[in-house]
Amino acid sequence: MQDHPPPTGQRVQHVTVTDPDEGQRLDNWLLRMAKGVPKSHIYKVVRSGQVRINGGRVKVSVRLKTGDVVRIPPMTTKTSAPVRVPDKLLEVLKRSVLTETEDFLVINKPAGIAVHGGSGLSFGVIDGLRQLFDSPRLELVHRLDRATSGALLVARDRKRSRVLQEQFRQRSVAKHYLALVSGDWPESLTTVNAPLTANSEHAGERRVMIDHQNGKPSVTHMSVQERFQNVSLLAITLETGRTHQIRVHTASRGCPVVGDERYGNNQDNQRFRRLGLTRLYLHAAQLGFDWDGQTVTCDVPVDADWEQSINRLRGNRKV
Repeated sequence: MQDHPPPTGQRVQHVTVTDPDEGQRLDNWLLRMAKGVPKSHIYKVVRSGQVRINGGRVKVSVRLKTGDVVRIPPMTTKTSAPVRVPDKLLEVLKRSVLTETEDFLVINKPAGIAVHGGSGLSFGVIDGLRQLFDSPRLELVHRLDRATSGALLVARDRKRSRVLQEQFRQRSVAKHYLALVSGDWPESLTTVNAPLTANSEHAGERRVMIDHQNGKPSVTHMSVQERFQNVSLLAITLETGRTHQIRVHTASRGCPVVGDERYGNNQDNQRFRRLGLTRLYLHAAQLGFDWDGQTVTCDVPVDADWEQSINRLRGNRKV
């Protein structure tokens, strides 16, 4: 992106899209260009034709191309302080960086920290990393649920992010997880193939549901690594990568992920909490992808809290 003043005041700007921003949606690009402008206003000026690309009207979902000239009308921004991530979180993120190259980062995302701001959160992991590395162009390649820990891939810029994201779309990225699930997972059950539909309403809460008629194909492979009293440790490989896929697939077989407050059993979760298992026990343990003609494999260890929980389960205490 070229260095332009923010699109405020009384004059129209014409901004030429540069290579790092190719492929980004128009609405997301405008939100970055016009920081502080409400998203509803961005949509309004695009729908009314005040925003144009190469002289033509467009939709907010259009993806930009290098060389496109975007007409941006004057817009009034809200006065707000820049996002400042607390030093404590920056220290946590600094310790979480496992791999750092000129093209990407791999971090061991801690459980309980969102990958980006929104839904009442003023910042997320990506904001912290941008601040930590003084690099505003860092981009998330994929996402993990807030409660999930483990491998998170971050590109140095949007161009590299697009290359890596394409591997996720093509299902060529190897994604391996560990999960503690409630109950005794059947040894013979090694694959769950059940299509999923996202964002279904259930008692006022958005959920992912199994939908054999309209759902997207979703396949999860699992094997039992260790058994405890009424708990199983599973090694899981994703063939697809749908929202909440592991959580929904395990719950559908009567063995939800320990600590899952959305798809799990409240009574079971209360018993787990009494034992000291107070989080969602889902961890992205390994990520494999291609870069510069080589296969990159990143093994991501579980944290001390997870290890302590396993030790508790290995005791003879009932849950």
